[in-house]
Amino acid sequence: MNIVTWNINSIRLRISNILKFIKEKKIDVICLQETKVIDELFPLEEFNKLGFAYAHFRGEKSYNGVATLSKLPIKKKHHLNWCGLEDTRHIATTLSNNIIIHNFYVPAGGDVADVKENIKFKHKINFLMEMIDVFSKDKSKKKILLGDLNIAPLENDVWSHKQLLNVVSHTKKETDLFKDFVLKGKWIDAVRLKILENEKVYSWWSYRNKDWKKSNRGRRLDHILVSQDLKNSITEIKVYKEIRGIEKPSDHVPISIKVKL
Repeated sequence: MNIVTWNINSIRLRISNILKFIKEKKIDVICLQETKVIDELFPLEEFNKLGFAYAHFRGEKSYNGVATLSKLPIKKKHHLNWCGLEDTRHIATTLSNNIIIHNFYVPAGGDVADVKENIKFKHKINFLMEMIDVFSKDKSKKKILLGDLNIAPLENDVWSHKQLLNVVSHTKKETDLFKDFVLKGKWIDAVRLKILENEKVYSWWSYRNKDWKKSNRGRRLDHILVSQDLKNSITEIKVYKEIRGIEKPSDHVPISIKVKL
């Protein structure tokens, strides 16, 4: 089974890019974030035509939004509202093979890494703490948690560890919470299971960089975590860096995982 996560930064704006990608790469399940569209306007028919007969999505106008499209039947759908809000940042989908996929769009956190001065950063920290609490108690099996988690946890997940230590997404407060989440939830970082920690890996390059490829100032903000019982089932991980260079790109690129059951 080939599963992809991709922050698409507006599904309607980049629908042709998505459809081309899933046709070429033979994807079975694609999980999107920042779809930025209300459910009534979600382009479901376009995915149905390519064999994605099953879907679970939640969206809102201009912001947030998550979607999971699948060729495999979906047995169960649910979602949680985080931090007492009803913004569309999470869906959970149970497939016919009993794999549970949690699709997340974690708050970015704004520009100032201070919970007292920046309400957006406070929201992000509270969101992460709630995730730790929920998943440390979750005993279900065959879980995959993926999406734009908006944290680059390791030194080689950013272009410069020293220069970004006080920049939101790579602060010690955030990276410590991420590591605590992985530990207490008994997750495995699937990307780093296949790509060693001493190698640079990025999934996001800012639009502010005129030549993103030359400067290569990226961060790994997108993740795929799996439960311990799936560790030996992972056969391949791919980060599609080249997608950042296509016409009308998202600032994020897709990451895929192959799971052999």
